[in-house]
Amino acid sequence: MIELADITKTYKVGNETLDVLKGIDLYIQNGEFVAIMGPSGSGKSTLMNVIGCLDQPSTGSYLLDSIDISTYEDEKLAKVRNLSIGFVFQQFQLLPRLTALKNVELPMIYAGIKKKEREEKAKLALEKVGLGDRIHHLPNELSGGQKQRVAIARSIVNEPKIILADEPTGALDSKTSVAIMDQFTKLNKEGTTIILVTHEYEVAEYAKRIITVRDGSILSDEERRNLE
Repeated sequence: MIELADITKTYKVGNETLDVLKGIDLYIQNGEFVAIMGPSGSGKSTLMNVIGCLDQPSTGSYLLDSIDISTYEDEKLAKVRNLSIGFVFQQFQLLPRLTALKNVELPMIYAGIKKKEREEKAKLALEKVGLGDRIHHLPNELSGGQKQRVAIARSIVNEPKIILADEPTGALDSKTSVAIMDQFTKLNKEGTTIILVTHEYEVAEYAKRIITVRDGSILSDEERRNLE
């Protein structure tokens, strides 16, 4: 599904060139649950941005379902993001004046889905994450865990093959974090590919594979067994 070959990412900072990713080779199959770990400045977030089509590599190729998207322009990348990838962020990224239902509808608006179908699918997504009784609540009327579940519902409403989660438990207490990670585990068991960026090993342990990034390179790639 995801194949990165010799991916680099460089930035110009004044007169200097900053090498953030250095020749990344990575293959992720359909249905995997992968955690990407690394300290601040390691390149893990930049790697996630490339995988999520939020940024383009400087060099190298990125094949998604055997299609090279590394040279796509912004408009084509936006379409790939909307239809193939769901995003969950640390700070939830919910619009404060919209209800849970309307927040979950947003990706479908961009996809051109009609209002009635949007509402039906958004309700089903919220019910799936256990928030069927909170669909008309505003974000400030929800707990942190509930906000993150709204974000998860939004990420799955277009039925993407991949969910990218960037520090999804970073703003949550430990008990709520367990509930959110259980939700990701359930989605993975249903066949969704989960790619999780975290600096917490307790969170990474939910994954079946842990990739450690340091100084822009992959330091280790560990398959985890006997997790059941």
